[in-house]
Amino acid sequence: MLVTAGQPTADALTKLSEHGFMAVIYLAPPTVQDAVPGEAEIVRKQGLEFVNIPVQFGNPTEADFESFVQVMKRLTGRKVLVHCQVNMRASSFTFLYRVVVNKEKPEQAYESVAKVWSPEGPWKSLLVVQLRKAGIPFEPY
Repeated sequence: MLVTAGQPTADALTKLSEHGFMAVIYLAPPTVQDAVPGEAEIVRKQGLEFVNIPVQFGNPTEADFESFVQVMKRLTGRKVLVHCQVNMRASSFTFLYRVVVNKEKPEQAYESVAKVWSPEGPWKSLLVVQLRKAGIPFEPY
């Protein structure tokens, strides 16, 4: 099961194992203004896996997405929290993963992105390039 979110509070992070999570993927640099100090330690103390892929918001790359895919494939079958600051990075990468890797219908998977934002600039470009590369005729709006 995949759950995406913006930045959880330190208190919320301490309760992830109680809710069945087994891993956390954080898609922002740990130096961003509202990052939780010691997030990796908070998560790991519960026996959960913590992975940070520090995606620069103004410059998401194909390599960032490929790193995400590798981690997600390794975590298949586990309850995973994918988060960033406001759920823009997380919703976008999770959408691409669901469609490109899991072969879900893009119209349905994109609803999770559309609830959060309408990707523009480098984010829309990344989505379009990855969809085209996978032969998926869907236009993000």
